[in-house]
Amino acid sequence: MRFQGKTAVVTGSGRGIGSAIAIELGRQGANVAVNYFRNRAPAEETAIAVQEAGGQAIVVKAHVGRKEQVVHLVEKAADAFGGVDIFIANAASGVPRPLLEQDDREWDWTMNINARSLFHGVRAAAPGMKAKGWGRIIGITSMGARRTLPNYGIVGVSKAAIETLIRYYAVELAPYGITANAISPGTVLTDALQHFPAWERMIAAARARTPTGSFVTPQEIADLVSFLCSDMAKSIVGQTIIVDGGYEIVP
Repeated sequence: MRFQGKTAVVTGSGRGIGSAIAIELGRQGANVAVNYFRNRAPAEETAIAVQEAGGQAIVVKAHVGRKEQVVHLVEKAADAFGGVDIFIANAASGVPRPLLEQDDREWDWTMNINARSLFHGVRAAAPGMKAKGWGRIIGITSMGARRTLPNYGIVGVSKAAIETLIRYYAVELAPYGITANAISPGTVLTDALQHFPAWERMIAAARARTPTGSFVTPQEIADLVSFLCSDMAKSIVGQTIIVDGGYEIVP
């Protein structure tokens, strides 16, 4: 129960990786604010799973692409549990199309949800973390932050922005006992993949390239989040940790 008495905000935690993270933190004793935007039912299921695992949970509707709603999410968690100790920027969105076919609205939508949500969330949560002398910030990115992927341009830019923000937060906040790191998963089989053109072919190619021959699971990402949020990882600062079964080391 390494997070007994700690409170975590996990954006986009109704399903997929975010849900797994919320449940794992709950298993370790954390209070968790489960966030959703459109579909409340999966978020409620995640909250129940958090509680069954041993934590406490509230469900908060918030469009994290909007500053006032990110602040609302953090404040709701703080009001319910007495502060926010862990902020996980997991929510992600984007329209899978070539860059030249994207418009301003799609750019703003993607950047706001993926990157600005981290900026506004940390700004809301950091003062409380500084007052306690302890905090953890984690951004979930992707391999598209470092290499080009088909139809992934704007999302890749937003993920690269997260990794850069994390490095600056790490330097600025480390003196206050707050660590910031990013996790870059390889191919994770979630519903989001089905929005990409020819996604089944993409998955088959990824499996063939990966040395382990298997995909990363949401639970594996959740386990790493749990470790990075623990005091065992207090000297891991400002890093982007790749979890991809060896995909990126294959030429």
